[in-house]
Amino acid sequence: MMVAGCAEEPASTPPIRAGTPDAPREVNVIARDYAFVPTTIDLVPGETILLHVVNGGLVVHEAVFGDAETQAAWELAEAATVGAPPGPTPVVVVPAETAGLRVVVESGQRVDLRWTVPVSGPLTSGFLVGCHIPGHFARGMVAGVRWVGPDGVPLDASSTGSPGLIP
Repeated sequence: MMVAGCAEEPASTPPIRAGTPDAPREVNVIARDYAFVPTTIDLVPGETILLHVVNGGLVVHEAVFGDAETQAAWELAEAATVGAPPGPTPVVVVPAETAGLRVVVESGQRVDLRWTVPVSGPLTSGFLVGCHIPGHFARGMVAGVRWVGPDGVPLDASSTGSPGLIP
């Protein structure tokens, strides 16, 4: 007798309630070699979250939350590290006005931080989560962001000026 299993991708996140400064919502992001889990992260504009970034991969990863300009800035900054000698990832920076939120996590580690999601997030172009360690973004290490209301219902793209899911 043969039993076949169905390998469905889990929903992006369970039903949510927007986090507040006094009661932040916990959001888990797992970095693998070369993907994020979940592949879509639900965020409420203006909410406060307690972000847990776990590196379940074998190499250092980062999770950069931001718009297309932020992603491009980190991709350019990290490109300068190509060919660096083995060891810790060289320190790179981008201008504060384009930095977004960047969390660097070593293999097997977890980084926790409190973050207030930008209220303007749904109005920005290309807001997503990416890893810009050289070659990672190009290999598809990206997670989409779905903007949802405080009740967890996806926002209507026509009312926000931005698609609900940016791949």
